[in-house]
Amino acid sequence: MSDSPLVTHIYTADPSAHVFNDLIYVYPSHDRDGGISDNDNGDQYDMVDYHVFSMDDVGSEVTDHGVALKLEDIPWAEKQLWAPDAAERNGKYYLYFPARASDGLFRIGVPVGDSPEGPFVAEPEPIAGSYSIDPAVLFDGAQAFLYFGGLWGGQLQQFDGNRHDPALEEPAGASAALSPRVARLSDDMKSIVGEVQEMVILDE
Repeated sequence: MSDSPLVTHIYTADPSAHVFNDLIYVYPSHDRDGGISDNDNGDQYDMVDYHVFSMDDVGSEVTDHGVALKLEDIPWAEKQLWAPDAAERNGKYYLYFPARASDGLFRIGVPVGDSPEGPFVAEPEPIAGSYSIDPAVLFDGAQAFLYFGGLWGGQLQQFDGNRHDPALEEPAGASAALSPRVARLSDDMKSIVGEVQEMVILDE
């Protein structure tokens, strides 16, 4: 265990971590000071690329592999590359990330790379049917699932039954909380199979 930050030369946040090829890889967002005042839409977050970091073990020296994906190389994305996650299948590596499209809505993209540190090559379009932020991938045996969702700037509160309605707001009072969304991923890890569903919490 280490008490020191892993990264100090750039501002990073909201990382995911995975073990690939016997190394620990960390996939954070990378923020810059854009000079915009804080607000609930998250407009102050000026994120235009992703760096990938690796280390042999927790507390060991951290390697910054440099820029793995840039906003300018993502045809459909306009701004704000927020918190990502990564996954591996059949020797390929997938970087799931949210970004705002030209209509102001967040969607999730999935560029592919040949190594855990990238570089990653973006698809021309986001994953059809995706929305909101904070993607995470879980394997249940051979089946991969994509989870996502975040309130306020993450816009989850504006979706009902996978349809966008900008008039919708987050629950208040005794209303039930909104749950993250989940969907099956195709075998090539690039698309959603079936409908996006709201997660169900089974205990009290």
